[in-house]
Amino acid sequence: MTAPRMPGTTRALVRELVRAYPFPDPSESDPRGLLAWGGDLEPERLLSAYAQGIFPWYDEPPILWFSPDPRMVLLPAELHVGRSLAKRARARPFALTMDTAFERVIRACREAPRPGQSGTWITNDMVEAYCRLHALGFAHSVEAWSEPGGDLVGGVYGLSLGRAFFGESMFARAADASKLAFVALVRQLEAWDFTLVDCQVRT
Repeated sequence: MTAPRMPGTTRALVRELVRAYPFPDPSESDPRGLLAWGGDLEPERLLSAYAQGIFPWYDEPPILWFSPDPRMVLLPAELHVGRSLAKRARARPFALTMDTAFERVIRACREAPRPGQSGTWITNDMVEAYCRLHALGFAHSVEAWSEPGGDLVGGVYGLSLGRAFFGESMFARAADASKLAFVALVRQLEAWDFTLVDCQVRT
């Protein structure tokens, strides 16, 4: 997998973002995890939110901000890959890359059918906001291609802040494509000494 180094984030920058773009204490969220509403999706506000364990999740205005408890968190070193998926990974059925088609991945996630859901939280505003974060070096994607230079058949995207990666969404147009992209991502994060992957809610 072609993997550029993810940027580090200084504690001083995080403190400044949190001071300039405050949120309520996450402990004040309701039983669903809803903490606040309103605001905007400017990069600084989004980074401040993630630094405090908060993320936007809504399908129409106003913007809703969540901080669920309990939280679905994965420790990279503890990722368990089942026997059949490990066998698929060894066969290398896809060409895997990183940060080569971020906008295509997020738009494919937006279009992916979701059983039991009539819409998506990946609104046009969300696509634009995370593409801005990608341009700034904070949002990243892993792509699975049918072959080098072939069709995009799976992927995952999220946000990197410090030594934490916040997973947002994934899609698959071929069996195991998104799973293998996710495994490749977590293995790379482990190699970079990332502390955790925040999966937000169990899905």
